[in-house]
Order: sequence, then structure tokens, then C-alpha cells
Amino acid sequence: MRLLLIRHGQSTWNAEGRIQGWADPPLNPVGCKQARRLAERLRQSPPAILYSSPLQRALKTAKILGNDWGVPVIVDEGLKEYGIGHVTGLTWQEVVEQLPAVAERWEKAERLAIPGEEGRESFRSRVAATFEALGSRHSEETVGVVAHGGTMGAYLMDLLSLPTTFSPFCFDNGSLSIVESDPVKPRILLLNDTCHLEGAV
Repeated sequence: MRLLLIRHGQSTWNAEGRIQGWADPPLNPVGCKQARRLAERLRQSPPAILYSSPLQRALKTAKILGNDWGVPVIVDEGLKEYGIGHVTGLTWQEVVEQLPAVAERWEKAERLAIPGEEGRESFRSRVAATFEALGSRHSEETVGVVAHGGTMGAYLMDLLSLPTTFSPFCFDNGSLSIVESDPVKPRILLLNDTCHLEGAV
């Protein structure tokens, strides 16, 4: 299976620098434009099907793409972002002010439990099971997945058997990454590419 990993376009909270998690802010006009630019880029070689997180910043992105390409969009709860608990909705400065111990550990790439969070092992297991199911259904197809930076990072960490710590991967809004998910020789063919977004912001 070839996977087109697409991070959703910019949301209102992305623009404000707020931690989103399971919160559901919408795309802003920039995010819609980013989705349309990606649609143009892949119009001649779209995926056979699109899977999307249910959160509206991802689902709106997926619907823009699906409408342009004429491919179906299927919502999958397993593609949701990490449930970040009590820091949801905060900016980094607000985390520093309200939860200084959490901020200090994060800056050292260490984890400190956050009240209400999903749990990293549970998150990784959820994401891995979701992508494994996609592979079973579409082993010979090109599949688009519209999701979140945390979700895609967790998938790649599992694919490459990296430890469950802070993800080394970064995904910009509207970015495209391409993965061949062969279980023996997985390949990352493209990572966080945004060449189609020049002038979109």
C-alpha cells in the first residue's frame, strides 16, 4: 500500500498557537486554500480513496480534496489526534504559566503525566491498529489519509519501531508525506513536503 499522509490545513487554533488535541476548531481561510493547493498538485494522480479523522479541521480538508478528485471520503475514529487532556486549548505561554512542571519537562523532551490525557501507549496502539486495518483493506492501492501531526508521527514511529517518546517528525499544515508500508521494507518516500503551498499563506 502506498499512503499519502496529509496533515489538515490550518485551523483557527493553529493560527492562534493553541494546543488542539481532541478539540474541534474549524479550518480558517488559509487552511481551505492549502487544501485546494494540494488538490491541484495531485489532480492527475489522486489516491483511490481518502480516510479522514472525524475532527472537522481534517474532515473539511478531506472533503475539499475528495470533491476535487472525485474520490470517496471515509471517516475513521482511529485517526483522531492525541487526547492531550488539561492542556487542550492552551497556548505555550499559558502552559508555562499554568503548568510549569509540564512545560519544563517538555522542553527537556521528557514526559510528565497530564490530567485527562489519552496515554502515549494507548494512542500509539490505536493509530497502529488503524493503519494495519487500512493495509489489510487496500494492500495494492494508493490511499490518502487526512489526519493530524501527532497521528502521523505515531504511525511512522510504529512503522520504524522507534520508542514511544516525543516524535522526531514534524508535519506542517497542508503538507504531504508519502510512505510505502511494506512490512518488511517500509519506505518514507516524501516527508512534510509543502512545495505546493508557496504563496498560500
